Amino acid sequence: MKSCPKRTRRFNDLECPLSTHSGQSVSIFASSMLALRRVWSAREETTMSVTECCNFQVKSRDPWNKGRIIGQKRPLKPKDVWAIRVRLELRGDKRGLALFNLAIDSKLRACDLVKLKVAEIQTSGRLHDRVANTQKKTRRPVQFELTEPTRKAIRDYLDSCQADSGDHIFLSRLRAQPHISTRQYARLVHS
Repeated sequence: MKSCPKRTRRFNDLECPLSTHSGQSVSIFASSMLALRRVWSAREETTMSVTECCNFQVKSRDPWNKGRIIGQKRPLKPKDVWAIRVRLELRGDKRGLALFNLAIDSKLRACDLVKLKVAEIQTSGRLHDRVANTQKKTRRPVQFELTEPTRKAIRDYLDSCQADSGDHIFLSRLRAQPHISTRQYARLVHS
């Protein structure tokens, strides 16, 4: 490289006369440059690549939804509905059967289904053929028809639990809550 009389371009050529703006001697500048070179050369020897430095194994985690079906579930086929009904009848689960049949017939959301009262589906001991209910989410009235198997299941359940007309159909076992929670409903559906 070319060198000028006042400064050198390369730090190796420190023998060339240098002058600083303040007029200090060349030896201070040369000694500081040599010290800097020593530090940088030592640093180059001790630096490692990222792969050498981080030579540990990272445990890969599976995504939370790996192997699970997410999104909208496929609708139940009539064959599946009848299979669930038969299992509930064989088990003798009156509440589960009444809840399942009412859910299938009404197509209500869980929050609306658990809040149904006895007075809404029954008058003076006789179950209605058609029931009207207002949805909580949309505030729209919904009418649905109760089929004969559903009426029979609800009648059997109401006779066994002796619910009054002002009570909710599906009473909670906890004293603080008047009806079962939507979480309990989900547990019953998934069991």
